[in-house]
Amino acid sequence: MRRRPTRRPRRGPVAGECARSHRRPPGHGRYGPAVAQEWLDEQQQRTWRAWLAVTELLPHTLDAQLQRDAGLTHAAYVVLAMLSEAPDRSRRMSDLARTANQSQSRLSHTVARLEERGWVRRERATEDRRGNLAVLTDEGWDVVQRVAPGHVSAVREALFAGLTPAQTEALGDVLTVVLERLDPDHTLRVPEVG
Repeated sequence: MRRRPTRRPRRGPVAGECARSHRRPPGHGRYGPAVAQEWLDEQQQRTWRAWLAVTELLPHTLDAQLQRDAGLTHAAYVVLAMLSEAPDRSRRMSDLARTANQSQSRLSHTVARLEERGWVRRERATEDRRGNLAVLTDEGWDVVQRVAPGHVSAVREALFAGLTPAQTEALGDVLTVVLERLDPDHTLRVPEVG
């Protein structure tokens, strides 16, 4: 039996990134007037693509520094940092997943790797005996203190070194507006320190 060649499915537009049809007047775009009106304008497109590049390159840069200095991923460092800032250097696993921006499953794997190194331990919550806590050990605290200066330097160099104080303030203002739209009830964001 002879097989019919399979056709590749046509791909539609993704987040305003389709081949320049967003610049065509309504009714003249590849996908018709309704879709053509939904494209990002040129400034939005440049900003969106710059944002995508930054969100890809910045974590990679920070991961490289942390791997070099401590053999840590950025995700693991964030867990250690969130624990170091918590009262008694401990957090419920569910709270830690939220503040470290990790799924429960990913956090469980991250904490397991940190436990193997002796930097974190898990224990039952004393209040209700149902939840689990992640606790930063003294060895983990030493790691945070040793690695934090290099990490701060990497963040400063990668993100802020090329910005003026006014641009830094403007960037903070813009990101705060976006964050308010994404997390209006403040349940998903990392708590502010200070």
